[in-house]
Amino acid sequence: MNLRLFLIGCLSTAFCFSQNRKETKRYTLDVSQFYGSVLLHNPDISHLITNHPGGIILGYNRKTYGDEEWQQLYNYPDTGFSFVYQNMNNSTLGENFGLYAHYNFYFFKRNLQFRLGQGIAYNTNPFDKNQNFRNNAYGSHFLSSTYLMLNYHKENLFKGLGLKAGISLIHYSNANVTAPNTSTNTMALNVGLTYDLDGGEEREYIRTEKLKVSEPIKLNLAFRSGINESDVVDSGQYAFYIFSAYADKRFTRRSALQLGTDVYFSNFLKELIRYQSVAFPEYGVQPDDDYKRVGVFLGHELFINKMSVIAQLGYYVYYPFDFEGKVYNRIGLKRYFSDKVYGAVTLKSHGAKAEAVEFGVGVRL
Repeated sequence: MNLRLFLIGCLSTAFCFSQNRKETKRYTLDVSQFYGSVLLHNPDISHLITNHPGGIILGYNRKTYGDEEWQQLYNYPDTGFSFVYQNMNNSTLGENFGLYAHYNFYFFKRNLQFRLGQGIAYNTNPFDKNQNFRNNAYGSHFLSSTYLMLNYHKENLFKGLGLKAGISLIHYSNANVTAPNTSTNTMALNVGLTYDLDGGEEREYIRTEKLKVSEPIKLNLAFRSGINESDVVDSGQYAFYIFSAYADKRFTRRSALQLGTDVYFSNFLKELIRYQSVAFPEYGVQPDDDYKRVGVFLGHELFINKMSVIAQLGYYVYYPFDFEGKVYNRIGLKRYFSDKVYGAVTLKSHGAKAEAVEFGVGVRL
């Protein structure tokens, strides 16, 4: 199984909360049918956009009522798991079957629901240089996948039954663990039903006084690694190593700002440099060009219980070999195992072009 199959395990740990008292539990199911279009985010997949994909989304949700402070901070979100089946309606692309962990967030008196799901998907017909060379979107059977839903959501209209309708965005990618990997994004309309397993019984939300956060600036040291491949098919998978140091300042219960630096040792660039020096002498690439990179970045961390979501924007200050431009970005999840130690799974890319899935550990001093 490829290392890009990442966030499902990390995100799932968000549901294993420590319990200081008995929590209120209530569960719902939902099912939605969707129909949409593959977005042309990259001209290289234009030959694959021929028909409208469709499918179903199944969800299993646990309601929260404020037993823990983070639930109150985020307006009592749901945690849950979901399954997505998508028929791409294109024989080259095949079908996708995905399993996800998700959060449901609520707005406008809980009539608007935003779902964020992250998991893994299985594709039935990935790239094969002999049998399916036209599929440059999916380089392997297993893909990382993210989906978003923004729905009008109304529960318990009749004996626990409710309805939902809105728009969805479903993304599939293998994050350049293997080539090719141009990925797909599907924008779709969806409509469906919800069912309360408790028959619509209402519970009271807990509201307590919000605690304030006052922390000094913290120093973070992190190490990330994984494997990836350049866009040259069959060029090989190589390990990479990233050393990071950054300072963060937590301003609220939810947010912290980050400023730091990354040092990259990306071995796939060694092979790409060698390949270009031989195959494309007009590029002016020399076989002994340095493959290392150094970047500085500004970031934000959003805290959700023991989990947090990070987003960083960086710029290479040492960049001897030109690869996808000097600006890069990173998004992903962190899981705190104590006040100081954490694990992280992140996606590093240049704009919409993924470079690698990074598995990391760090300390916050």
